[in-house]
Amino acid sequence: MNIRESELPGIGYKFEIITKNQDKLVIVIHDDGRREIYHFDADDHEEVLVSATFNDSEARKIASILGGMAYKPQALETVDFAFDDTIIEWYQVEPNAPAVNKTIGEIDIRNNFGVTVIAIKKKNIKKSHNPGSDTVIEAGDTLVVSGERQQIKELIKKLLST
Repeated sequence: MNIRESELPGIGYKFEIITKNQDKLVIVIHDDGRREIYHFDADDHEEVLVSATFNDSEARKIASILGGMAYKPQALETVDFAFDDTIIEWYQVEPNAPAVNKTIGEIDIRNNFGVTVIAIKKKNIKKSHNPGSDTVIEAGDTLVVSGERQQIKELIKKLLST
């Protein structure tokens, strides 16, 4: 993640964030305590898709939620037993990952990693439940996979991330 900070004289501070998946967010903290957050189009980092304004109290509550203070996700170790060491995980395919623009069959995910792709949420909101071997994996797709933890980690490391 890349974060650039700049002072806005008479206004406050601006934080520009580019995530690992190339999402762009801008957070402006005003001297009066207001916070503004902007989310930009992934294909055009100049076009704002969504913005929201929060007062100081709201911003602090949201920060605590994002930081895991309000809800701590259940550890996967406790879920593993329910599925006999099989877990289900969601992972967004990173730009320039080795699997980008290849089909599920072409990279033979099931045979090479012991992992099954049970669904794909495409960047343009299309969903593919039980995708076939001819389904093309694109940057920004969210793959829902099932398998053993180590197999999924290996798949992510070798094919879905950069």
